[in-house]
Amino acid sequence: MKAVISVIGKDTVGILASVAAKCAEYDINVMDVTQSVLQDMFVMIMMTDITKMTIPFSKFADEMETLGEQKCLSIKVMHEDIFNAMHTV
Repeated sequence: MKAVISVIGKDTVGILASVAAKCAEYDINVMDVTQSVLQDMFVMIMMTDITKMTIPFSKFADEMETLGEQKCLSIKVMHEDIFNAMHTV
């Protein structure tokens, strides 16, 4: 099972590190990352493997949203099934 994590906000040092650390805390493997800085805005999408996740998905999504609030970022976690359903024509 996979999940997509999106991060948007003002560019600061350590965004990737803090998101990856939170994933590692719950045994979530970061499989792929794409990121860009557009002027002073940071944008990142992570594909993660949640097969071995040690907490419920909804709790992890809530914790990532809280992390985003603490760092003045928008962090959203979407299960692969939902992501695929939204992007299938």
